[in-house]
Amino acid sequence: MNPIENILQKFPLVILDGAMATELERLGCNLNDSLWSATILMENPDLIKQVHMDYFTAGADCTITASYQATVEGFARRGLSEAEALNLIQSSVQVALKARDEFWGKSENRTNRPKPIVAGSVGPYGAFLADGSEYRGDYTLTEDKLMNFHRPRMKALIDAGAEILACETIPCLMEARAIVRLLEEFPRTYAWISFSAKDGLHISDGTLVSECAEWMDNHDQVAAVGINCTPPQYISSLIKELNSHTVKPIIVYPNLGEQYDAVTKTWQGATSGETYGDSTHHWYKCGAKLIGGCCRTKPGNITTIAAWAR
Repeated sequence: MNPIENILQKFPLVILDGAMATELERLGCNLNDSLWSATILMENPDLIKQVHMDYFTAGADCTITASYQATVEGFARRGLSEAEALNLIQSSVQVALKARDEFWGKSENRTNRPKPIVAGSVGPYGAFLADGSEYRGDYTLTEDKLMNFHRPRMKALIDAGAEILACETIPCLMEARAIVRLLEEFPRTYAWISFSAKDGLHISDGTLVSECAEWMDNHDQVAAVGINCTPPQYISSLIKELNSHTVKPIIVYPNLGEQYDAVTKTWQGATSGETYGDSTHHWYKCGAKLIGGCCRTKPGNITTIAAWAR
């Protein structure tokens, strides 16, 4: 069954987790690397498990695996074979499932909430490039080549037991179409499609978000559609546009409003002035049904969602 639909039949909201990399950095990891948090899959997967556990404790109903930047091609640059790369990608699911099962195994964690689900992160082609193009979408690949790029990781995540795919920070409709076409090869799998956006009306490559929502609305394996890693000030407008063109649940998990510098691989500028809890409650009233946080958000931000949602 569609795992998002399963939760929303009983609860008004699915609470997502927050940033993985931000928490890994807080724990002492150096992520100034083309593989980003995927490096920790190789070096210290127990830290990733700890972050998942921290988000479950904060109130998350869904955790996203540390596979956003984990690709066969990316690991090959480090000298890993295809088999080794696929094993690491699958380990991102196994670590998350272990954390979830340990958390849910304690009776005190099962009150007034659904059993959390594990979403396998499928980052965009631009994340593999590690040049910031997930915020531009100026790809030179064809739709078929994008399918070929995404296929091995998607299969590995599904085979490892991911309960849904989180196809996230997608900057252009062409890449979203490629992923949805690829989903047809895995007919029992659901995914959410979450775009990065440049303003309150357009995704990163300039396509109207309403056009994206309209296209996604016709595909049954798309369990939710929405926006992530986008400044909070655009989210309300984007929810309105999405809601006007799809009946699918709307998912939003923005960053804190800073801008990513692809050269230094750091975040610059000021965060949103509003408190995150107030913003998320407003997005829920606007129509979002899955809400969490992306880059720079922390377990405390997720706790503020649980505070009003439960």
